[in-house]
Amino acid sequence: MDTLDHRIDGKVCIVTGGNSGIGKATAIGLAQRGGSVVIVARNEERGLAAQAEVKAKSRNENVDLMLADLSSFKSVRTLAGSFKAKYGKLDVLVNNAGEILHKRHVTIDGLERTFASNHLGHFLLTNLLLDTIRRSAPARIINITSEAHRGAIIHFDDLQGEKNYSAFRAYGQAKLANVLFTYELAKKLEGTGVTANCLHPGVVRTGFGHDDSGLMSLVIWIASPFFMSAEKAARAVTKLATSHELESLSGKYFSKVKEARSSEESYDEETARHLWRVSEELTKPFSQS
Repeated sequence: MDTLDHRIDGKVCIVTGGNSGIGKATAIGLAQRGGSVVIVARNEERGLAAQAEVKAKSRNENVDLMLADLSSFKSVRTLAGSFKAKYGKLDVLVNNAGEILHKRHVTIDGLERTFASNHLGHFLLTNLLLDTIRRSAPARIINITSEAHRGAIIHFDDLQGEKNYSAFRAYGQAKLANVLFTYELAKKLEGTGVTANCLHPGVVRTGFGHDDSGLMSLVIWIASPFFMSAEKAARAVTKLATSHELESLSGKYFSKVKEARSSEESYDEETARHLWRVSEELTKPFSQS
């Protein structure tokens, strides 16, 4: 385990998808450093088990559980409201939850689920919590993405995969959206003391991709022994969330623990602005409904 020299005592952190894999390992790392950690999970039973494990491994009782399905806008709004009612600040937001689905699924909002759970849910959550984050500055937003964004484009003419759906196409598009969202968010937050960065933590051995039946699950299961551990991958997330040296760095892409250059498509500023507008239209973050 890394030395815990970057203490974050008293800081409030949210980790979505904190009940397993990188999310749970990140929650443990933040709690070990003294953070007050809120795990966001979709399933209550798994969430409670993860909460108990994070408390035990970190020896920190300040570990909370909140339930939300990031693919449901109503659920995300309820999460944001519950968090604001209980906490007065938010120092670190780790947008980690995500999934890859072999078959096309439609959410309760009528949207393709890969795009909704990996991008739109986090776009909405971040915007709903942005006033709290700004008041907490210096604060950090970390979006977990993937090298799968390379070679992908945003299919504005078929954003929901109605004309052409494949797991890799949908996932790559969503992960590119994470990067574009990060860069545009960083611009909007300039001068506020809030940073926004994205991170590819590595190819990780977790339960990711196992929620859907089909070839995708089989490929992931066969390849998983060659993946890195969630604990090792989470070190990069924890470093980005706590390191003093990275406190003022914003609008960057990290591959594991090193700053790197993302795909050429991810630097298209008009695409980023268009994606932001479309995401606002779909999620309506400033609407009261």
